Amino acid sequence: MFNAEQLKQAVGELDEEKVLAMLREFVATNPSQEEAQQAVAACQSGMAIVGDLFEKEEYFVGDLIFAGELLTNAIEILKPVLGSASSKKIGKIVLGTVAGDLHDIGKNIFKSMAEAAGFEVFDLGIDQPPANFVNKVREVKPEIVGMSGVLTLALEAMKDTVDALKEAGLRDSIKIIIGGNPVTKEACEQIGADAFTTNAAEGVKICQGWVK
Repeated sequence: MFNAEQLKQAVGELDEEKVLAMLREFVATNPSQEEAQQAVAACQSGMAIVGDLFEKEEYFVGDLIFAGELLTNAIEILKPVLGSASSKKIGKIVLGTVAGDLHDIGKNIFKSMAEAAGFEVFDLGIDQPPANFVNKVREVKPEIVGMSGVLTLALEAMKDTVDALKEAGLRDSIKIIIGGNPVTKEACEQIGADAFTTNAAEGVKICQGWVK
């Protein structure tokens, strides 16, 4: 049986070699689904450490990106022993970078962390017009819509997207979270979103709170 505390610390320290070696060793012991889920939980706790260190500015964006990739690799190793239990999703998120904005680093970090937390994420990609968000929400009926943008003009596009969801009669059935450098409390209120974040880890926590 693996040591959850050690695994959590190794993820928190972004010690990729150690994390992957521990998980490979663990998978070789033919663990039960329940044990495999405990391993995922330990990795998620490690990601929370990464998020906290990022908030304290001890880690930087590059570290967050690396942590997201590390987590994806960790889940890949665990997939065979997670079986169908891991497919029990806690909710659906439709995610995209809004029209006119081509940045996807923050969105991708959020996506990795949300998936690791048990969400099913439908990633539209970058530069997505409001209609694409509306169509996807109609199609997959998510609990949450996440919009990302780094440029100031993205705020305008976010507002247009929320308005389009309202016009389509979909606004009341979803929670909307916006993320990216220019978002502030004021912008969030103007846009009509339910929450905003500039930190992927915090964003995932907010989403978890919504689906509980």
